[in-house]
Amino acid sequence: MPASVAFPADDSTRKLAERLLDAQVAFHLAELDGERLSAVVDRDVREALRIAETVTVAQALDREHVVATVRTIIDLVGGSALPVDLADAWAGALYDLDAADEHRLGDVVDREQVDALVATVLSMHTLHEHALDRLTDSPLVASVATSFFNKIVGDIVAQNRALAEKVPGMGSMFSLGMGAVSRVKNVSDQFLGDVAGKGAQYALRRLNGATLELIRDAPLADAAMQVWDLQAEEPMSVLREYLSRTELTELIGLIAELAVTSRNAAYIDAVVVEWVDVFFARYGEKTVTALLGEAGVSSDDLVAEVQRHAPGIVAAAKADGRLAELIRVRLAPFYASDEVLGMLATRDD
Repeated sequence: MPASVAFPADDSTRKLAERLLDAQVAFHLAELDGERLSAVVDRDVREALRIAETVTVAQALDREHVVATVRTIIDLVGGSALPVDLADAWAGALYDLDAADEHRLGDVVDREQVDALVATVLSMHTLHEHALDRLTDSPLVASVATSFFNKIVGDIVAQNRALAEKVPGMGSMFSLGMGAVSRVKNVSDQFLGDVAGKGAQYALRRLNGATLELIRDAPLADAAMQVWDLQAEEPMSVLREYLSRTELTELIGLIAELAVTSRNAAYIDAVVVEWVDVFFARYGEKTVTALLGEAGVSSDDLVAEVQRHAPGIVAAAKADGRLAELIRVRLAPFYASDEVLGMLATRDD
């Protein structure tokens, strides 16, 4: 008997109250034991769901309380080391997953969904236009594009020279030509630099137009799906060729840190409020049972999941007596109350 519960001095009444308390504790422990626990879970979950058939989401949940709870979860989880630590552990486990050698990419990701995704992305013309315009507005991007163009031209010249040197007599002629080109190049480098600085954005805009036409007119969707089909026949483990274990861990870690560091932004708070408003506007008048049904959760599913996890939790709590003590602490105040003791004291013997 917990020390915090004191029964009256009357011996017979005290002993009877203690016996009743012991009996009820034993009853509840029996309810949570073995096969009986499965039946209790089935009964209680289904009864709760029957009540949920008459209770709407708006009646069961307060909008402001939901907003506060989501904010608290974001703050608590985001403020802990758990997300980044788990991201690091999951990245390593995913990279070394043995099942990656047993399953093909095409078995994991449905081809029809990939096809629809590619088609949708390529049809987002406004997105393409704005993205390319943003790139054009950056002088640094223009500089990179100019360097890229010069690199391509340089590589073409080098390849042509290598081919020319294999033909008797052509090597000398190519050298003479390159000498002339070099002299011209020395004079034109400054000019090209000026042009690059002043006209790169204009050139990029022209390039943007060609790129947009390519996206709209060329069979890029078919080309993308051909690439997908080649990769889809390979096991998932082939994806390791794209990233090392260290690179994957760093990438996922950075994404996790990005999510954590942005959690307190005012914009995120506005998103939470809006999300909750949308949720209540769409589902607030539906019953809890109807909402679970739309989520694909049936009463049988809930019963099965509780039955799956409850036995282990109950067994662990019963093993060291914590469950019995918990039940006793909850019930003892009732049997120690004046009302119950008064009834027991005036009982007919």
